[in-house]
Amino acid sequence: MTDTNPKWNRRKDARPAEIIEAAVDVFIEHGFAAAKLSDVATRAGVVKGTLYRYFDTKEDLFRAVVQHVVATNLQAIEQAAQAFRGALAELVPVLLMRAAEGMGDDRVPALARMVIAESRAFPDLARIWHDNVVSRILGLLSGLIADAQARGEVRAGDPTAYAFSIVGPMVTGMLFHELFGAASHHAPNLVTLATQHAETVLRGLSVKSETH
Repeated sequence: MTDTNPKWNRRKDARPAEIIEAAVDVFIEHGFAAAKLSDVATRAGVVKGTLYRYFDTKEDLFRAVVQHVVATNLQAIEQAAQAFRGALAELVPVLLMRAAEGMGDDRVPALARMVIAESRAFPDLARIWHDNVVSRILGLLSGLIADAQARGEVRAGDPTAYAFSIVGPMVTGMLFHELFGAASHHAPNLVTLATQHAETVLRGLSVKSETH
C-alpha cells in the first residue's frame, strides 16, 4: 500500500507538540525570564523561525505549555464532575484524589513555582495560569457546591470560599514538595492528604454536622 501522507507532512504536523514539549523543559530548567526561544528551537530540533509559525510570543508559548501540561489533566476532572450524579460528599474525595495524581507530575508544581516567582515581573504569566487553571478549578468547585447547597447537602456560605477550603491544602502540599523536596520529614503524601482532607472538610461542609 502506498503511503499518501509523506514523512515531511507528518513531521510538520507534529512540530507544535514537539515545540511545546521542548518549551516545558526549558521553562522549568531556566525560568521564564532566562528561557530563550533559540534554546527551545534547538531542543525541538527546528530553526528559531519555525517557532514563530506557531507562537507569536514567549507568552503564547507559555500558554500552550500550561494548556498541555496542566489544563489537559483538568479536563479529566471536569469530565468526571459533569458525569457524576451523586452527592457532593461522594464526589469531593474523587476529585481530590484526581488532583493528587495530577500533582504527581513534577512539571505541574515546577511550573506553578515559576509563575509565583516571576509573575510580578511578567504579569501575563499569572493571567495565563489564572485563566487556564485557577479559574477553571474554582469555577467547577463553586458550581458544584452551590448545587449541593440547593439540594440541602451543604450549609449556607460563600461557595467560592468553600472551594478555596477544599483545594487550599492540596496546593500547599504540592508547593511544599516543590520548595523543600520529599526529604523533609514534614513532606505530605499527597494521596494521604487528599483522603484525610476530604473527610475533614466534608464534615465541616455537611448540613448533617450542624446537628451534632
